Amino acid sequence: MLIFDADDTLWENNVIYERVIDEFLEWMTAPGLDPAGVRAVLDGIEAANAVTLGYGSKVFLHSLGECVARLRGRAATAAESARIAGWAAAFAGDRVELMPEVAGTLAELARRHELLLLTKGDTEEQRRKVAASGLTGHFRGVHIVAEKNTATYEELIRAYDLVPAATWMIGNSPKSDILPARSAGLNAVFIPHRHTWVLEHGELDPADKKVLRLSAFGELLRHF
Repeated sequence: MLIFDADDTLWENNVIYERVIDEFLEWMTAPGLDPAGVRAVLDGIEAANAVTLGYGSKVFLHSLGECVARLRGRAATAAESARIAGWAAAFAGDRVELMPEVAGTLAELARRHELLLLTKGDTEEQRRKVAASGLTGHFRGVHIVAEKNTATYEELIRAYDLVPAATWMIGNSPKSDILPARSAGLNAVFIPHRHTWVLEHGELDPADKKVLRLSAFGELLRHF
């Protein structure tokens, strides 16, 4: 069984957030407060909100509003709130940009193996992206969860009666895709993405032989 992450593994995602953040940093930067300082405040707010509110564009826009309030020392004005709300358009629509080689590689892998999709975030938002991808038919099951931790993978093992030693989790996030999957006894394939969200970073053990590191999605066909 091969289990696939979605955002920034099958299609582009965080680069959209980074474009908005770049505009936000330019807007918020003021004398005595450089972009790095603004980003540090925002990262802290996002980390806290991820625990209590979860993930997705709605939580992200909420975090931007909190950041404005924190930096200004007051609640966001109506004009500031309207500017933040305007960024919602960046996450709307019924299209996703697939990563290079994803469509053909998944089609071939689906002929060789059973595939699952495991993604976290806002259920409605993730369902829209999965549907827009056109990839649903390749997967035996699509699972949208609030968080990816060891318990999430253990539940998937039970649900599908998986053999951990013969199952691989494939993704770009050390924190959500690789480390908890390994903790649950699965093998893992790490395909890094240069725009991986800072909160998804994590240290991988270079001596772990159960983690396969690839530079491109299409390389999966050489191994599976």
